[in-house]
Amino acid sequence: MGALDQWLWRHEYWLPPGITWEDMQSQEGSWYPRPRDLLVALPLAVGFISLRYVFERLVARPLGRQLGVCDRTRVPVRPVPHLETFYTQHSHQPSQNEILGLTKQCDLTQRQVETWFRNRRNQDRPNNTRKFYEACWRFAFYMVAFSGGLAVLVDAPWFWDQRECWNGFPLQPISDAHYWYYMMELGFYWSLLLCVSVDIKRKDFREQIVHHVATISLLGFSYCSNYVRIGTLVMLVHDSSDFLLESAKMFNYAKWRKTCDSLFVVFTVVFLVTRLVVFPSRVIHTTLVLSMEVFTPFFGYYFFNALLLVLQALHVFWAWLILRMVYKFIFRGMVERDERSDEESGDDDEGAEEEEECGWEKRKDVLNGRLAVFTNLTNQRSSPSNRMPNSR
Repeated sequence: MGALDQWLWRHEYWLPPGITWEDMQSQEGSWYPRPRDLLVALPLAVGFISLRYVFERLVARPLGRQLGVCDRTRVPVRPVPHLETFYTQHSHQPSQNEILGLTKQCDLTQRQVETWFRNRRNQDRPNNTRKFYEACWRFAFYMVAFSGGLAVLVDAPWFWDQRECWNGFPLQPISDAHYWYYMMELGFYWSLLLCVSVDIKRKDFREQIVHHVATISLLGFSYCSNYVRIGTLVMLVHDSSDFLLESAKMFNYAKWRKTCDSLFVVFTVVFLVTRLVVFPSRVIHTTLVLSMEVFTPFFGYYFFNALLLVLQALHVFWAWLILRMVYKFIFRGMVERDERSDEESGDDDEGAEEEEECGWEKRKDVLNGRLAVFTNLTNQRSSPSNRMPNSR
């Protein structure tokens, strides 16, 4: 274990040439980051999970009631043991051949089996209240994090001039405010990663995993290598739009359409400006170009910039999803739903299926009515009593 630790934390990997870990030892009046400081993030993550549990019940639940958040009534599923066993052990969406096999086992029609599986999937989909609680919790954290980060950075010289991020690097003392700002963000993302299996699964589930892992790696490495100044700017840029997105989701689940649409417009502008303009032009340009004025490239330089480029690729992916929503907003007049919405919570899909089914039933009734009229006319013409008399 000691050999692994010595190999992993070799100063040649994480520090510029000519700098060792002995140079990073805290001295009287100055405090430099140390790798063991990251251990504080793990109990903070557990604390965030516990705080979230309390917050959802004491704050999010009564707030949801005040805003009128309600769940959609879903069709109950009658118990069918064979279908339930297949649903839990094999697949939630059986193929056509599997449906035909289940119809013979359960003595049901194909239509009844398909309806049972659709209603069963609807039961497992998260309801609006659960989605509201999650959005409310994230909104609260991102709002506090952005406000606190802005308060501790507005007086920092590197907030206005990014060249100050490298003045004296890496021998830059860290203040208590910047230390706790870092640890709080790191602990929060650890809590998100630990809860990813129980949170609502969305279409960008894999991208969210990559984002959390990249963010934790980026925060941990940047702290150990004392990229704290540029790291605080990265966190502030991300928090500036995240709380707007979560607030728009909250009002969307509460069916406050106009408020949701207004917040979504503001979020779109802030997201596109901060993630596609400020982040690459200020942050990535600073780490890629301006840092070369202070030191020559080393492993940590490439590793840190690679993580930033991964985040930028995710920004482009999410910007594409957001622009799709903007397209729907412009041409349909409202934000219909989140493009990142959960895979199994397709209330809109459920409604579409029901609407399609109702439409088919209506068309079938019309066809049956026309067929009945046609049959009556044919019977009348073929009846001997209704035939025309012979000509004279």
